Amino acid sequence: MSRSAKPSLSFAVAIIAGALAATPSLAQKAYGPGVSDTEIKIGNLMPYSGPASAYASIGKAEAAYFKKINEDGGINGRKITFITYDDGYSPPKAMEQTRKLVESDEVLLIFQALGTPSNTATQKYLNTKKVPQLFVGSGASKWGDPQNFPWTMGWQPTYQSEGRIYAKYILDKHPNGKIAVLWQNDDSAKDTLKGLREGLGDKANMIIADKSYEVTDPTVDSQIVALKDSGADVFLTFTAPKAAAQAIRKVAELGWKPVFFLSNTSTSVATVLRPAGFDNAKGIISTAYLKDATDPAWKDDPATKAWLAYMDKYFPDGDKSNANNIYGYVAAQALVQVLKQCGDDLTRENVMKQAASLKGFTSEMMLPGISANTSATDFYPLEQMQLMRFDGEAWQLFGDVIDASTARK
Repeated sequence: MSRSAKPSLSFAVAIIAGALAATPSLAQKAYGPGVSDTEIKIGNLMPYSGPASAYASIGKAEAAYFKKINEDGGINGRKITFITYDDGYSPPKAMEQTRKLVESDEVLLIFQALGTPSNTATQKYLNTKKVPQLFVGSGASKWGDPQNFPWTMGWQPTYQSEGRIYAKYILDKHPNGKIAVLWQNDDSAKDTLKGLREGLGDKANMIIADKSYEVTDPTVDSQIVALKDSGADVFLTFTAPKAAAQAIRKVAELGWKPVFFLSNTSTSVATVLRPAGFDNAKGIISTAYLKDATDPAWKDDPATKAWLAYMDKYFPDGDKSNANNIYGYVAAQALVQVLKQCGDDLTRENVMKQAASLKGFTSEMMLPGISANTSATDFYPLEQMQLMRFDGEAWQLFGDVIDASTARK
């Protein structure tokens, strides 16, 4: 090659390089706080102590799944650093720990912080700071309000939808029933009770008694006695796991035989039904959107077998009969999907954009027919559920999958 050809070749290379640099697919990386070429920092709060500590395994299950993802090479080459703190199910503590995650740890987002009270305490702060409060660990309807809180998105079916599903079943099967309700004095149970009342419509007077309790109360025995004495023959509990187990035991002790409904968040065999006594829990009705590893129906299911093997490897201390471990696994899968969709644009803005762009996302541990779908105006990812009944050994699904999207408000 002649000396005079070299400048032309260099010029041509420069032109090509410039063209490639301008190609959208090779656009520069965009990172928010907590992100680098090798890391994505995710923040989380869990009640590892306190009155709602039965939910603590959710955080452990999520940590186990992220460990698996990291061992498999991470997300687009980046490893997840999962920073999870104990808030004791205390709103002031939740606020303190959230500030630490955002201002000291500098996480990209808050993922799956658990509980309506804790998330209520931090929602305005996170939205003011424009930090994603993503896939909130609570079914309160307030997590689906993109117009007023564009940085907050729920995950599970809403409590109001669940209440409406129970109302429909009661009207169909027990139209002359007398209903009593035990509910935790917070927004989550109030939401479920609201859904129940709205679902009953002009038959809302079927509710002849209701009693609330505080999550810090040592027992709910006095409330159960009063509700039995009301003469009700249909009983619904919208409670956390500890109170749910107490209620099941007390109803049995009193010899009360109502049609018994248990809120979806307290259906764990490990933390509720086993402590309450399987015989006492027989016949209880609830809702599901995830598979139950204790259900014989999934014994030969390849996905359930794979989940059990995953638990053996990544969370060997986890109780396979605890539905919270499946919940945490599936929620973590959803976050991984969002982060994969983000590609190299790992800004807080794009995280929310991708979270609002889920189309038919499903996990092998979701029930058939269940999928997550979102849009810029729909921040309710999961809106389908199916009824189930405890047969004394395991939950048994019945009826069709119900799409509650038209009944969520």
